[in-house]
Amino acid sequence: MNQTTVPYSSDRLRELAQLLIGNVRELAQAGWTPATSSNFSHRLDDRHAAITVSGRDKGRLVEDDIMVVDLDGQAVGRPLRPSAETLLHTQLYRRFPEIGCVLHTHSPAQTVASRLYAPQGHVRLEGYELLKAFHGNQTHEMAVDVPVFANTQDMTVLAAQVEAALDRELAAGRPLWAYLIDGHGLYAWGRDMAEARRHLEAFEFLLGCELELRRLGAR
Repeated sequence: MNQTTVPYSSDRLRELAQLLIGNVRELAQAGWTPATSSNFSHRLDDRHAAITVSGRDKGRLVEDDIMVVDLDGQAVGRPLRPSAETLLHTQLYRRFPEIGCVLHTHSPAQTVASRLYAPQGHVRLEGYELLKAFHGNQTHEMAVDVPVFANTQDMTVLAAQVEAALDRELAAGRPLWAYLIDGHGLYAWGRDMAEARRHLEAFEFLLGCELELRRLGAR
């Protein structure tokens, strides 16, 4: 489909496709995207996002595996099927114009933490130096509660739960950079790919620390 028939920049889409492919390949090599799991997106413009096509092996993505959706989650341009969880990406882009990238992974640490902390509804991360990796944080002397939502195949239900959590945290003056889904994995985001990767990697490390503390009987 040529440039005159799509409502977005094809050049920008190609640029973002390469950015996504390179970063997602590294996450796959780390073992965070087993089988065809996980999904990844980047804001394309103020009305569209580039997102991985459903069912693709994330370690072997090519340019045709990146498609465009509008901010209601509907495919634009090529008639491909986006991830079933597209609404969880686009709700963040709609609500926060500053968010530029959303990354969803399924590492063992993320998945195990989501099971262990589901009864509490959150994982508390407190006192770690690496909390300063999150945008806007200047000190380790604080706590971050990462919500854990029940898993469901109904994305409208899950999106509504996420929206309520965003309302609650923002009303309390607490920014949110990620959440977990029980038995599933982690969603993390940032203003661009670099910041989203930093947040994702920081949460991965901190969740691993919490799991190790539990194993040692310190939690």
